Amino acid sequence: MVTLYLFAGTGKEPNGLKMKIHPETIDKIKDAVEITEVIGDYISLKKRGANYQACCPFHNEKTPSFNVNPVRQIYKCFGCGAAGDAIKFVMDMDGVGYMEAMKHLAQKYHIEVREEEVTDEAAVRQNEKESLDIILNFAKDFFREQLTNTEEGRAIALTYFRERGLSDPIIEKFQLGYSPSGWDALSGHAIRKGYTPEQLENAGLSIRREGKETLFDRFRERVIFPIHNVSGKVIAFGGRILKTDKKAAKYINSPETAVYHKSEVLYGISQAKNAIRQADLCYLVEGYTDVISLHQGGIENVVASSGTSLTVEQIRLISRFTHNITILYDGDAAGIKAALRGLDLVLEEGLNVNVVTFPDNDDPDSYMRKVGSTGFTEHLHAASKDFITFKTEILLADAGDDPFKKAEIIGDIVNSIAKIPDAIKRQVFFARVAERMKIEEQTLISEGNKILRSQNTQKQKDRQRESARRVNEALGGTAGIEPPPDLFAEEEAPLSPADLSGDARHRIEEECVRLLVLYGNVELEEGITVCHYILNEIHDEEFRNPVFNAILSIFKDKIKGADIPHTDFFIHHEEPGIKSAAINWTTPRFEVSNLWFDRHEIYVPTELDVLPKSSLQSMFRLLKHSLDEEMKVLVKQLSLDLDEAACTDIQARYLDIKKKSVLVSKELGIIFG
Repeated sequence: MVTLYLFAGTGKEPNGLKMKIHPETIDKIKDAVEITEVIGDYISLKKRGANYQACCPFHNEKTPSFNVNPVRQIYKCFGCGAAGDAIKFVMDMDGVGYMEAMKHLAQKYHIEVREEEVTDEAAVRQNEKESLDIILNFAKDFFREQLTNTEEGRAIALTYFRERGLSDPIIEKFQLGYSPSGWDALSGHAIRKGYTPEQLENAGLSIRREGKETLFDRFRERVIFPIHNVSGKVIAFGGRILKTDKKAAKYINSPETAVYHKSEVLYGISQAKNAIRQADLCYLVEGYTDVISLHQGGIENVVASSGTSLTVEQIRLISRFTHNITILYDGDAAGIKAALRGLDLVLEEGLNVNVVTFPDNDDPDSYMRKVGSTGFTEHLHAASKDFITFKTEILLADAGDDPFKKAEIIGDIVNSIAKIPDAIKRQVFFARVAERMKIEEQTLISEGNKILRSQNTQKQKDRQRESARRVNEALGGTAGIEPPPDLFAEEEAPLSPADLSGDARHRIEEECVRLLVLYGNVELEEGITVCHYILNEIHDEEFRNPVFNAILSIFKDKIKGADIPHTDFFIHHEEPGIKSAAINWTTPRFEVSNLWFDRHEIYVPTELDVLPKSSLQSMFRLLKHSLDEEMKVLVKQLSLDLDEAACTDIQARYLDIKKKSVLVSKELGIIFG
């Protein structure tokens, strides 16, 4: 059992005591977890037969290759190879350790975390991200307390929220707060509770005066908008000043930290993800209040870029839940035209993009308060235009009758269409733009093809240039030298089952342990299981791949107590290499359809049907490989300077092994025949 350690709240415990999660709590969490629910919090899953599919969140792809098996409670990506269970998924998505992932799942399933005191000085300390999670949550609670339970907060911040029409449930939903006017209200309170100045600075909550030891609060005298990640954890804050001060910025955000990277975050994604998935549409606005106002009006599938230009990372975050995005613009025509230049990124990622603007320079927040939710929804449907049409109209209105500007616009529009990865969609937009601009469709297609060829050529050059740069850098700037084959290998990387995939011995070992893991308990004949058969044939042989040898050792130990482990034992094993191998073997990419039998009465044998033959074949291959390697050793010995008696002895042994190898080869030939 893995021991998990928790700090009880402050990051400092008296007498060096720390807390660990009780093993019973760990078992409760594992029993409660439903992998489709956990993964569904991060990406949209679609049912495909008995399993679920999605585009992989760990690498960029357009065609889904991410597979979730609800029966075995595992996932596997056939594109990048990512695999694991619900706990591993949370660890990789949130970038946290095992302990923090378990805490997250306990909270999701409303499981009380039972703790025990641990005095061992070697107890695992929280890493940087876990420390930030604790102090950011502490700050969130402080700001909320200041909003509702202090005279200053109620008079200033709560009054402001009420004037904007925000209800208590909405304030609670977005965990809004207030940072008081004192220079170090939060910093002083946190230090008194046991947090250190370094923790406060690392979290972006406090700033140290240059050359001095004193801290002051970053967000003082501002209403606070907590920023959450996809799973709902507070990772940063935004603060809006309420008084008029030309020297102070209207909005300030947390700086970049170990848990907050502005280009990868969308405000409101945690509150909106389910609504986005259900509507299969995401509305994108600019600011915090736009998001909150739309939620207040019943439109919950909305997120904000928080004033930044839309990034590839943000687009891919949206694409986890939908491929349809509608951008709600406020501002003047010049601002809209500037923003349009960044939207080619959305097209390039394969999303369908629509645009909505508002009359009289309203923004989504002000327009919602002006016309109400019904009028707002009606406007969204009436004013929505696809991005290409919208961009064409905006640019044509600016060009007027100037033929040179019009030619430039055509080039700009064609360049945007060329960004769309789907050829059919490109064709549709070429036809629409040709009609709108009164130009031959084939002319646009030809220009688009030129751009596509140029883009492909440039991408190839970029890849070659990057490869050359890496080689040159690795060789210390020395060009023209062929790099060693392992130049870019990971240093001290643990050996995985795939590392020796080109080696015959590796494939033979893998087949043996695969049969053990999948069918170890299956009886080949009465009283003789696959496990008994294979271990009896292998005897004391050791496997060279450390993962395979570890699995083999587990079976050797377990069978002594007549306790042959089942497949799930390895799927949920705490050793990552063993778990990964087991998931790979239990997750076939393709399955034989029942239609062959239902329609044509053609029965396709399963692996279980041929298991006796497969087991025998596996043992013969292992035996033949060992015999062949032994013969190679003897041949090398014969090349040495030996006396006649030694040579005769080696030759006799060689011939004996050769006869055995020939017999085994014949057996393999019979099996294959």
